[in-house]
This record gives sequence, structure tokens and C-alpha cells, in this order.
Amino acid sequence: MRAVEFQTYGGPEVLQVVQAEVPEPGPGQVTIDTAWAGVNFADIKARAEGYRVTSLPHRPGLEVSGRIRAVGAGVEALRAGQEVAALVNGGGYAEVVVAEAASVFALPDGLGLRIAATVPTVLPTAHALIHEVGRLRAGESVLVHGAAGGIGTAVGQLARAAGAGAVYGVVSTDTKADYALRHGYDEVFRADTFAEDVRRATGGRGVDLILDPVGGDTLRRGLGALAVFGRLVSFGNASGAAPWQVGQPELYAQGRSISGFSVLALAQSAPGAVRALTEAALRAVAEGTVSLPVTAEFPLSDAAGAHRLMGGRTSTGKLLLRATG
Repeated sequence: MRAVEFQTYGGPEVLQVVQAEVPEPGPGQVTIDTAWAGVNFADIKARAEGYRVTSLPHRPGLEVSGRIRAVGAGVEALRAGQEVAALVNGGGYAEVVVAEAASVFALPDGLGLRIAATVPTVLPTAHALIHEVGRLRAGESVLVHGAAGGIGTAVGQLARAAGAGAVYGVVSTDTKADYALRHGYDEVFRADTFAEDVRRATGGRGVDLILDPVGGDTLRRGLGALAVFGRLVSFGNASGAAPWQVGQPELYAQGRSISGFSVLALAQSAPGAVRALTEAALRAVAEGTVSLPVTAEFPLSDAAGAHRLMGGRTSTGKLLLRATG
């Protein structure tokens, strides 16, 4: 089978197509004939700086859709030939992928494999950010950094469906702003002025909830843009900035709070919680509550092209790799 891996860290050019043995499922696992693999910013960070890489060579890829090829011992709820989506701990850029059965999800009627590949990382994260972690209430306002990305696209729609009073986004270009405004956002700001823009848009009140995958100074400035009793959720550190600390002076005076979320970390510590999130996300897609546009697709052999597009910070929506053909 074909797979994509890298043997050293660097730019997209380090991604290589290799021939590999077809894996067999172990106990509690299945193998999947991959139809589509999702491309995520975590894949870019893995290739460039070793994020979550334990050894080299490394095969990136955190989510796939396809048909179950074989079922390992002890797996009872899944069968060969079944169409599924799966969250995997690396290895998704391959024609055949091994997945833990607990992280494999049968597709509801009407949900095709192409769209299903957008679900395992993005939509459970978006659902958790709005509901379980962010606890957005009807009428509240929310600010989302990276509003034109995969998670941002889903969050805007879910916030609107949850009854948000106002949904604000932060993007880097006019093209991304136009895209975000078509996917649930009322107003879109730029990264260098978002704190001031929030105060203007809310009459000085601030927003109730901020969702931040950037980290660093953006996180610090966001804290100052919160309303009284506001919540800030950190779900990434795309800036690569060193961690900073916040304490009583920043939080106590106005009852603000900070929390964090990672679907990959949760999958390791509480797989049942991720299953519940993913099942809720699949229902939301099947019912039409949220859609995640696939804005670009590449053959598996051109994974480097997908990385160049995403790494250039010009992409919107979701990028996919096509494993067949």
C-alpha cells in the first residue's frame, strides 16, 4: 500500500510517498481502507517541529473515512465493509489505516465518506467549545479566532444554532472575512485590532466567550476583551509562543475564567467523552445543523501540496487528501 511519511523535520518537501506493508488489526482494533484523510494544522506542526511525534519516520494524519477492511479480536460493534469515520493517533495519510475501535464511528444514513472525513477532529472540537467547555448560553456573545478555518467554520454555525446573541470572528485577510461572514458570523475583525474592535462592537461591555487556538499575546489580549463573568477557552497554540501564566489579579476582579480543550488529549484520557462528542457532531451534520465545506482536495501523492496551502495561511474550510485514484 501507499503511505506518506517524513524522516526528518522541515518544509512540505520532506513528505514522501512510500510503499508499506498492509497492517493487520490487533485486539480491539480495526483496519480501514481509506477513502479520504483530513489535513489539520497539527499535521503541519508535526512535520515542521515534531509536535506529538515520538519517533522518525513518522506518518501524519489524525482523521480518516473509509470502509472497514478487517476487525480485530474483541471488536463486536463493527464489521468488515462498514462505512466509518475514525479519529487516529497519527498514521492517517495511508491507503490502509489501523484505528482503535473505540474511536471508529459508523456513519448515519445520508452522510457520505467525503464529508465524513471532515468530522473526527473538527466537529467534536467545535461542539465541545460551544457546549461542554464554553457553555454558551442563548443571547451571549462569542469571539472566535481563526474564524475561516475548519473549526472556526463549524463554531460559527453551532454558535448561531445555540442562540448566540452575536458571533464575532477574527481573520487575517479580506477573503477569509468574506468566507466567515457566509458561515454564521455577524462581524469579522483583524488580529492586530480585535480587542479594540470588540469593545466598539459591544459598547465597551466585552464578549461573554472567546475561543482561541492562537495562544501567546493573542490569549493575553483576549482576556482583556472579556465581559464581566466572561470565559476564555484555549484550544491550541498556533503562534508557538511560550506559555504564560494568569492568576488572581486578572481573574478575580471581574469573575473571569480560563479553560482549555484538546480532542486528541481527551481521546487518550476519556475516550467515552470523545465518543459522545463525535456522535453528537455526526447527528448535527446529518440533520443539517452544521456543514463543513471541503474547499480543497489533493491526491494522497500530493500531501505536500495540501501542507503548502494550509501552511501559507490562505486556506479556508477543510482540506482533504483523496486516498484512491
